[in-house]
Amino acid sequence: MQGFVPLPELPTLLLIDDDMVSREVMATVLTMTGYTVHTAASGEASLELLDSGGCAPAVVLLDAQMPGLSGPKLIEQLRARSKARIIAMSASNGPDEVFADADAFLLKPFGPEALEKVLDGQEVQAAATTASTASEHLPALDSGAPVVNPETLAQLREMMPEAAVKQIYQAIVTDLYKRLAALETAIAKGDSAEVRRIGHSIKGGCGMAGAMQASRIGALLQGGALEAGNGNQLDNSAAMLRDLRVAAGNLESMLEQEFPA
Repeated sequence: MQGFVPLPELPTLLLIDDDMVSREVMATVLTMTGYTVHTAASGEASLELLDSGGCAPAVVLLDAQMPGLSGPKLIEQLRARSKARIIAMSASNGPDEVFADADAFLLKPFGPEALEKVLDGQEVQAAATTASTASEHLPALDSGAPVVNPETLAQLREMMPEAAVKQIYQAIVTDLYKRLAALETAIAKGDSAEVRRIGHSIKGGCGMAGAMQASRIGALLQGGALEAGNGNQLDNSAAMLRDLRVAAGNLESMLEQEFPA
């Protein structure tokens, strides 16, 4: 593969997303497409980057749901520092005020083509149905379902070296096991808000890389599958943790098969 050279006609992007996997997958794909991409893991970090002069973006991609400085307050601060177009991103419906204050919206997962259409002023995706509604229609983990969307995997292989693709999925596997530990702690504490947050992160990050099984479980968690009114919560928790562990293991097996050492 020839060395990558950013295309001058493509705008410089500032990508703000607190989820490491989602952020790194998006940054890698967009960079390989030709964009110059700067990243920030929080609203505060993005303002520091702009204040330092380290980034002069034409477009800001902003995750709609982040801890700390986020939402309309962050958008206000970004507009005070930059004339960049602000595109809100989410794996599901986010706060209405965020989409009202942003210039456009993208539903995760999305690819470079969707971003290009939005930059051209086209409406490509409406906001998703609420996570709780969507999760009601999602079946339990299907062991026969593809571990990774074959189209997504093929697209990644077209745009970057095999080693880079492998690194993306290795990062997702590592992150999933960390999420499992955090999820067990949140369930033990009965912290439903944290369970939803973890589910949102899994859905968004895994969705960007086409990790279908894990993303589906993330959607269920985000949708409140472990909360009251969804049957025996203890049984549901054990089953969900088991399914997420299986999905992570399936992704590891896929790595061994698709990217042998």
